Amino acid sequence: MLKISGLKAWYGSINALKGIDLEVKKGEIVTLIGANGAGKSTTLKCISGLLKQVEGEIIFEDKNILGVPAHKIVEQGICQVPEGRRIFGNLTVRENLLMGAYTVKDRKIIDEKMERVFSIFPRLKERINQLGGTLSGGEQQMLAIGRALMSEPKLLLLDEPSLGLAPFLVVEIFKIIQEINKQGTTILLVEQNAHMALQIAHRGYVLETGRIVLSGTSQELYANEEVKKAYLGA
Repeated sequence: MLKISGLKAWYGSINALKGIDLEVKKGEIVTLIGANGAGKSTTLKCISGLLKQVEGEIIFEDKNILGVPAHKIVEQGICQVPEGRRIFGNLTVRENLLMGAYTVKDRKIIDEKMERVFSIFPRLKERINQLGGTLSGGEQQMLAIGRALMSEPKLLLLDEPSLGLAPFLVVEIFKIIQEINKQGTTILLVEQNAHMALQIAHRGYVLETGRIVLSGTSQELYANEEVKKAYLGA
């Protein structure tokens, strides 16, 4: 579904990605793990079309989307849930979800998509008229994911979904991510909580300072001594 080859990216003169290769197959959860500044979020921004100083290839469903405007990438079936959630705090839950369906014109289809989101996140239906900024951190993360699902993405990009959440909410969010995947959505997950990420992912890549240094199945990475020492607290 997604194949990245020789991807390089810059922030001004800073070389954030130094030629990475990775692949996400249809139906998978693939995780990127690594320390702060390793290039995980930068990788997602490149896929989403949010970074302009990039080189290489990003092939999605046999088309090179490198350089394609971000709104066109959403139309092709890729949607990102950003780090820090970035919901619209002055809009209601309903209005936030409608923002995620801006590419859909048919009201009936929009209502069907919203009902699907509510089936995954019943709490959002209870708070449908509540302002996004008044929700708890966990509810805001649910809203951010729900907003992305309104576009019915083929590939969902998740950037640090556990950030700032209480441990019991982290478990709940990761169960929901698994359920979304079981319903047919392919997922590329950026996550500092390597324990949780490797528990639900099929495969993973380890990034260090803009380079992929390890890759394999989640079981292989979980058993790797370097990964244990650096990311699993062993």
